[in-house]
Amino acid sequence: MKRFSLFFFSLLLTSQCHAAVIIGEVVSIADGDTITVLQDRKQYKVRLAEIDAPEKKQPYGQKSKQALSDWVFGKYVNVEQVDTDRYGRIVGKVYVGGIYVNAEMVRNGHAWVYPKYAKDENLYQLEKLAREQRLGLWALQEDQRVPPWEWRKRK
Repeated sequence: MKRFSLFFFSLLLTSQCHAAVIIGEVVSIADGDTITVLQDRKQYKVRLAEIDAPEKKQPYGQKSKQALSDWVFGKYVNVEQVDTDRYGRIVGKVYVGGIYVNAEMVRNGHAWVYPKYAKDENLYQLEKLAREQRLGLWALQEDQRVPPWEWRKRK
C-alpha cells in the first residue's frame, strides 16, 4: 500500500512539474484577451484563460485592449498554460509582477468571465463587484453590453 501511494504521489508531482510556463516580454496586444509573448526569440500567442473581452469592433473593445496593454505591454510576464485553443494559441493565466492579470481585467470591468471555460469562482465575484460599481464596460448602456460570445455568434 505504501509503495502504491508513493507511486501516485510521484505521478502527481511529475504531472504538475510538466505544466508549461512561459516567461517573456509582451510584444503585442491583439485585443483585450490576447497577447503575444516573446521568449528566447520565439513568439507565443496567448489567450487569457477564463475571461472574454469585447471584440475590437464591439462597444468598449478598444478600451479593453488598451487596458490590457497598460497592464502588460513591454513587460515581462509569467504565463501558466492551462490549454491550447482551436487556433493553436496557448490558453493561460497571465501574471505580471505577481499580479493575476486575467482577474484584474474582470475586476476593473474590462472583460467578462467566460462561463463556458471559467473554473475560478473568485472571477465571478470580481465580475459581480465590477457590475455593481459600474466599472469599465458595465458603465455602458445595457443594450451595448453584449457578451463577446453572443456578439461573435451574431456576426
